[in-house]
Amino acid sequence: MSSSTRLDRAYKNAMTIPFDEDSKFIFFSDCHRGDNSFADDFANNRNIYFHALNHYYREGFNYIELGDGDELWENLSFDSIIEAHKNVYQLLRRFHLEKRLHMLWGNHDMVYRDPDYVNKHLSHYFEPIDGSDKELFEGITYHEALILKHTDTGQEIFCVHGHQADWWNYVCWRIGRFLVRILWKPLQVVGIADPTSPAKNYKELIRIEKRIKRWILKKNLLITLAGHTHRPRFPEPGQIPFFNDGSCVHPRSITGIEIENGKISLIKWHIDTKPDGTLQIVRVLLEGPEKLQDYIDR
Repeated sequence: MSSSTRLDRAYKNAMTIPFDEDSKFIFFSDCHRGDNSFADDFANNRNIYFHALNHYYREGFNYIELGDGDELWENLSFDSIIEAHKNVYQLLRRFHLEKRLHMLWGNHDMVYRDPDYVNKHLSHYFEPIDGSDKELFEGITYHEALILKHTDTGQEIFCVHGHQADWWNYVCWRIGRFLVRILWKPLQVVGIADPTSPAKNYKELIRIEKRIKRWILKKNLLITLAGHTHRPRFPEPGQIPFFNDGSCVHPRSITGIEIENGKISLIKWHIDTKPDGTLQIVRVLLEGPEKLQDYIDR
């Protein structure tokens, strides 16, 4: 099966979410939340991420995670992950209870495509403090893709992780998971990167992006938001509308994409120093905002 066929299938089976000019969305992906061990890349940015998440919760945004939220290649189960980052999941639960949480699966959390697995592992978690089970994401459904559809213009925004254009990480993900757990996790300690990861293999990254862009052209310039490669992308109107929100495991920063007031922006959250030497977490606008309607092929 070709990457184009996999993307076609994801688009055909995607759940549609209506939106309008008043809708607010924040897109993050590739958090790779781990167990707070030496191999947990998310641990370095968890305070930045938690602060940003609080901001979007207070401001009424819908949260869409474009896959690879949980690092289930390096870690055997979700139990150690929630124990390490419980405050993050408790905040995500508040989004879920208000029906503002939409989760996609990527290659590193591809086990979530099985509804039975999700129900068994994510509906509840064990709280060792009082020895009881507590509700988490009860009734949640993970999707391969989503379509945001404007209620007035009919404009569509296709949301997907992007590993559909990466044969190795889609078809052979179980082999990749095995290699990461056995080989690359311990080698990461001495700075040896996993060559199968497009985020660490520039040539493979370019090939994946080209495949997605060819598919977008075939779909009459359908706006597409993805992650997977960890490389932020923000095209100008008139260019191929392929957006990438980056990741939450950049060195000392996280990147994401916002949609608000009918406009789209690429943003970064990072730690900055005030003149008096104290630290603060700040939001920086990297690209945009651009009107979504300007990306309609006229």
